[in-house]
Amino acid sequence: MIPVLHVAAVALLAVGALLTLYRLLRGPTILDRMIASDVLLTTLMLAVGTDMVINGHTRTIPLMLALAATAIFATIAVSRYVSKQDASDPPVQNAANAIGTTPSAAPQGEAPVDD
Repeated sequence: MIPVLHVAAVALLAVGALLTLYRLLRGPTILDRMIASDVLLTTLMLAVGTDMVINGHTRTIPLMLALAATAIFATIAVSRYVSKQDASDPPVQNAANAIGTTPSAAPQGEAPVDD
């Protein structure tokens, strides 16, 4: 019974990793890819933890900690990169989006006039 569970755990982790790799390669946005990389690292940590349970050892705990730290730091770096991109949008375009017009409809530097 136990070897069947081991094979099932490995198969489920492999399927999850393959599906995550597909999302990582296809995207379409950087946030999709970031979430996919986080899920892939989590799947890898689960595989290492499954190996620890199956073989009855704790030698790979430092590897799990390193993977978790890598995932956290990568998420922080990408979120800071994306937030800087959002902040660099020109203010005229943001104001035009807020009132529902296109930036080309409102003259540069002037507020739209209500009739």
